[in-house]
Amino acid sequence: MNRAQNLSKAAVFVSLSAASFAVSAQDVSVCQGTLDNNKRLACYDRIFGTTATKLTETAQEPKAQTEAAVEVTPHTTTVTAVAAEPVAVATVMQKYWELTPEEKRDRFVFRTYQPNFFLPAHITSNINKAPQSPTRGQAETSDNYKQMESKLQISLRAKLMTEFLLPGADLWFAFSQRSMWQLWNKQDSAPFRNTDYQPELIYVVPVAEDWGNLPGEWQVRMLQFGVAHQSNGQAKPLSRSWNKLYAGLAVDKGEFGLNWRYHQRISETGDEDDNPDLIDYIGSHEISAHWLPGDATAQLTWRNDFSYLSRGSWQLDLTYPVDSSKLDGLRWHLQVFSGYGETLLDYNFRQNSVGLGVMLFNF
Repeated sequence: MNRAQNLSKAAVFVSLSAASFAVSAQDVSVCQGTLDNNKRLACYDRIFGTTATKLTETAQEPKAQTEAAVEVTPHTTTVTAVAAEPVAVATVMQKYWELTPEEKRDRFVFRTYQPNFFLPAHITSNINKAPQSPTRGQAETSDNYKQMESKLQISLRAKLMTEFLLPGADLWFAFSQRSMWQLWNKQDSAPFRNTDYQPELIYVVPVAEDWGNLPGEWQVRMLQFGVAHQSNGQAKPLSRSWNKLYAGLAVDKGEFGLNWRYHQRISETGDEDDNPDLIDYIGSHEISAHWLPGDATAQLTWRNDFSYLSRGSWQLDLTYPVDSSKLDGLRWHLQVFSGYGETLLDYNFRQNSVGLGVMLFNF
């Protein structure tokens, strides 16, 4: 029983008590002796007027109001669709390479480096069935190789040293592995046609905002220097390998970014060189353009030596999240390639290919 009901009943009791002092007991006894309910009520009404009836109705009003107050009204939820906003490349780059003091994390923790993907459907216009190089000759022809294969890449990195030599600069170790898998080749029991391995050291130097200003609101974010070894781990005549030094920089403007790298091959002599003309085909310059329009990502990479513009290659990578609420989770991945050097074994072999699959993880 709530307070309002108590007060209402008390008011009725007080009112009825006050009214009883204004009438005689005899009048009341007359009403009590009336057997008919309606007549008895009318008798009381004559004695007390309409006071009792009105007070009784008044006493019932708070209860009705209380019951109305606890009525449950349906709860409606309005879902508003929010369009994905373009992502600033600087935000991603600073977090990815820990370019600011706020983004610095622990050493010796493995994170992703190059995209980690699995493309189960990878179709090439011209499969390399008999690879060759000037020093290794031509390999035995593999007639059963299928133009439909799978491509996968695993790439990880870990920070070795922080604040190394320069303020904010970090030294990283990375390892990447890219494989061409004849998954659909049942005749040869689905062999791996080629796997490239690349360990490297990367030195990343953040560029202060005041020093990195460029015309048109472009901004230099970082410089990179590295040393790397790349090989496919196969025996002659399929052996391919090279060592390189590289330097590059990254610039951005809003959701657009550009990365440039120059690769300088470390010379080898005599029979140690598996592929002496490698740079002539794959190129020493690598330029990547990035676009982050929202949930999707787009990257276009061009490799060339500028001495042989008809060679080199370009590659387009498009991704979109499988679940839009998890942008850094599993993503659909479309890759289109054209030119030389999709793998180290194919460095001097031109082909066009398209692959569809998923980017496995990104952290």
